[in-house]
Amino acid sequence: MIASVLSPLGAQAAPATTYYAAPDGKDSGHCSQAKPCSLERAQHVVRPAAKHGDVTVLLADGNYRLSAPLRFGADDGGGRHTIRWVAAPGARPVITGASKVTGWTRSTAGPGIWTADTPAGLDTRQLYVNGVIAPRASIRLANADVTPTATGLTIKNPALSYLAGLPDQSRIEFQSLGDFTNRYSPVQSISPTQITMAQPAWDNNTWGWDTVQNSFLAGPSWYLDNSLSFLTQVGQWYIDPTGGKLYYKPADGVDPNQLDVELPRLQSLISIGGSYDEPVTGLAFEGIQFSGTSWLGPSADGYADQQNGLFIKGAYDYRPADAFTSCSRGCEMFERARTTWYQEPAAVQVSAAGRISFTGNTFTNLGQSALGIGNDANATLTGVGLGASDIDVVGNRFLETSGHGIAVGGVLPDAHHPSDPRMTNQDVLIENNTVNRVSVDYKDNSGILSTYVTNARILNNEVSNVPYDGIDTGYGWGINDAGGSNDYVDRGYYNWNTKYTTPTTLKDNRVEGNLVHNTKARFADGGSVYNLSASPGTVVSKNYLFNISGVGLYLDEGSRSMTYENNVVQGGSFVFTNAYSLRNNTSDNVIRNNWYNSGGVSAPNAAAHNNQLTNNLKISGANWPAGARDVICAAGVAPQYRTSLNANQLGFTGCSTEAPVGSGFVVAKASAVSSYFGQSGDGFGIAAAGADVWGAGGQRDDQFGAIYRAGAFTPNASVSTRVVSINDANAWAKSGVMVRNDMTKAGASAGYAVVAATARNGVVFEWDSNGDGYLDTDARASVDSYRPVWVKLARSGTSYSASYSYDGKNYVPVGAPVTLPSAAAQQDAGIFSTSHDVNQSAINQFDQVAFTG
Repeated sequence: MIASVLSPLGAQAAPATTYYAAPDGKDSGHCSQAKPCSLERAQHVVRPAAKHGDVTVLLADGNYRLSAPLRFGADDGGGRHTIRWVAAPGARPVITGASKVTGWTRSTAGPGIWTADTPAGLDTRQLYVNGVIAPRASIRLANADVTPTATGLTIKNPALSYLAGLPDQSRIEFQSLGDFTNRYSPVQSISPTQITMAQPAWDNNTWGWDTVQNSFLAGPSWYLDNSLSFLTQVGQWYIDPTGGKLYYKPADGVDPNQLDVELPRLQSLISIGGSYDEPVTGLAFEGIQFSGTSWLGPSADGYADQQNGLFIKGAYDYRPADAFTSCSRGCEMFERARTTWYQEPAAVQVSAAGRISFTGNTFTNLGQSALGIGNDANATLTGVGLGASDIDVVGNRFLETSGHGIAVGGVLPDAHHPSDPRMTNQDVLIENNTVNRVSVDYKDNSGILSTYVTNARILNNEVSNVPYDGIDTGYGWGINDAGGSNDYVDRGYYNWNTKYTTPTTLKDNRVEGNLVHNTKARFADGGSVYNLSASPGTVVSKNYLFNISGVGLYLDEGSRSMTYENNVVQGGSFVFTNAYSLRNNTSDNVIRNNWYNSGGVSAPNAAAHNNQLTNNLKISGANWPAGARDVICAAGVAPQYRTSLNANQLGFTGCSTEAPVGSGFVVAKASAVSSYFGQSGDGFGIAAAGADVWGAGGQRDDQFGAIYRAGAFTPNASVSTRVVSINDANAWAKSGVMVRNDMTKAGASAGYAVVAATARNGVVFEWDSNGDGYLDTDARASVDSYRPVWVKLARSGTSYSASYSYDGKNYVPVGAPVTLPSAAAQQDAGIFSTSHDVNQSAINQFDQVAFTG
């Protein structure tokens, strides 16, 4: 029976009706609680009901595996009412475009490789294993191995001549990571001396800026991806669409039939879009997980990255014949092409729509940008872009996605100077969201991007562990601002494109109260909070940036008429205003009352550009004054939205009362280290201002903070944890697991070993080889430090082995097992942290602490 909630007598509100959906729901019926229906059926049923009042669709627990994207047109909205698609109480519904892979058997394709059948013709660029994006099979190329040419790559290293004999050469891709671009180019064919690239993708990747052959970075990173012959590393995979086979290499002893392996079948999940005459209005999504997509565009067209999810594709008949040389760092014809750029499509899309909300959802395991709002028409399923207004994105989590967490706005002419005012993107609220470990495959994507938008409010979010920028606003380098840009006059842009005399739609935005940290993992250029073009009325305030690489507050080309105030920048460089040229328009900005403790101010030609920098205070170490500490303590998501991913889940040292550590654990502050300990659910935090844990070479340091169990480590035991985030700045800061005979006797206890993730130097296994109570020998593994990683230390008698994992199942050894003859029968074991800095520390995050044996 359909439930209706009636208002009291005399009330004006219409009844609110509830329908029910389930993963095994029928495509018929009335969607009652007794007989729930499918999502597609629920869409049909709620349409007439919404004409009479608000409607709720309760989604039962389980996986809703879509065969096609769910499309919400004008008839699927609530109009003046609201249709809410909500997780049922206690349920965790997952709307997914993936299917679970089963039936794994051992393969003869190579050592340790398994295979499973897949539908013939099905291709993907992503595979999701236990909730983590698994890497495609690939090999690293040294810059000396190949030389880019106008047609491809000349092979210089004879050891690579075997590539000519590989099958399926057209499935192989060349990947380049430059100064701010992440480019992909499909291969056409390979000879012993030449890799010929497919066109026009190669042409598109070799003209413009930060190109393959002329990157701003002196040593770009190059790879060959996507061949079965490259499948040699644990966790990698390869798919053969023609043969209908998926190949995967698990860790030794791991049966992939025991893993959750999800193969994406769809390129998008949800399309919300009407027309400007009939927009979609009145939809809400709450408590739902969106997963399981793969965007296949780069496989066909390459990914000729320009910046932040924008790319070019197709042939340009006006590209100069010698563009490989004459346009490798820009040229007039490349500038002409700027109005033809494409935008990365999102897994969940909103355009030509209003009064749409997303609250408390999880966006994960998605092969492109997770949530796209008001993007250009070329990035939408409906073919109608822009036109997003009154959109709320509150309290969601974005993690393990290939592109942006959130991308708002477009970049083409109708985005910045709409031909119809209804195209204007406006009144978008992005608040209390967690964006962690996104942009995995398209590393040029920032965590949150908002381009040409009026009244965007980006408030109290946390953005962390990203390869590029944290929060980016604006676009266009000032090209489209009133009066244009003299830099682009010089480059010939306006010989082909409009020089506008009126302002763009970029104005009156707020970026406030955000917590941004662990940024710029892979790129030198850009900033943790970054802007392009004029944005009058925009205020960037009360943000806390820490453990950042490069520039904190970056006002790039054309940034104008903005105010930056009361921000705290810890580490990196405080601020940069890109006004080296007296002819550009990075002007009329106010930068005042900010605090920073590292780097300095880079504001060239400040007076000439009327960039006013006043009352900005550089402080020593972490001795923040009261006003700065107020900003630090208030930054990030509100308590009700925090999880183990949030750096403020336990507060910050000095901001809140230390959260007590649960029963069964004790804490140790070795060598009088200044430490902070806390626990929230299964999450733990440790801040320990210690010099290091290392004793070789006369160093003799053993300073750390630990949360441990006394006597828990017996001769057949293991201890493991997931290091969620290392927030200390020193490259050798360590957080992980530790065992020793007595945790309280720093510098004296034997049987001592640790396995730790470091801030910038991978995972280390360190042990005391001579029993003097100091770590003196190590083994190392190169890992991605900007993602959660499990570390484990296992014991068999007096033999100790170390390993790490990205998914908690596939563990990779770190070095070989070692013997610690002085180990006691029962040892102390737990988690530890050391900042490698006696003067300051941050709270490092752990969860899923486990003991066996």
